[in-house]
Amino acid sequence: MAIASEKKIWTDAEFMALPEGERYELVDGELVDMGNSGMEHGNFGAFLAGTIELYARSRKLGVTCDSSTAFTMKSGNKRSPDVSFVSKERLQGLKRLPKGFFQGAPDLAIEVISPNNTYEEIHAKIVEYFESGAKLVWVIHPDERSVMVYRSPQPDRLLKLADSLDGEEVIPGFSLPLTELFAEFDW
Repeated sequence: MAIASEKKIWTDAEFMALPEGERYELVDGELVDMGNSGMEHGNFGAFLAGTIELYARSRKLGVTCDSSTAFTMKSGNKRSPDVSFVSKERLQGLKRLPKGFFQGAPDLAIEVISPNNTYEEIHAKIVEYFESGAKLVWVIHPDERSVMVYRSPQPDRLLKLADSLDGEEVIPGFSLPLTELFAEFDW
């Protein structure tokens, strides 16, 4: 008869003290090493984060964070979308952002698919984001040059190269043509 081992209960301080340079999520009490994703993946995240941040900051709509930012889900899991946006309404009264983890999901969570992602893993994140307060999720498919838009755990629509990302009510007025997101370099 196997003896069940106890799962470690991680404090926020212990989770934040993990070694620099490593990316982890905390899922059901287990550390999940998110690994490195490669240059293309990183550039998609940086481009989206920068584009959204410049738009949102100039209009005082909220803040954008990168993949090193963990959010505490209702389940207690710590999830780190590749890019996230939190509206000013959820930050009211703050003069500075918390040094620790934000309670709940971001309003917009963006996941960029990388070769080591599985459908099950991405779907579990999407479900958890919406259970924890997300309003919009974009799943970027670099190889397919498409984006799946979610307004609930079920896909809402597939955007192709001729379409544009739309911030909807989360980032009002924000629009980004997919031709810009998926533009090939012409040095």
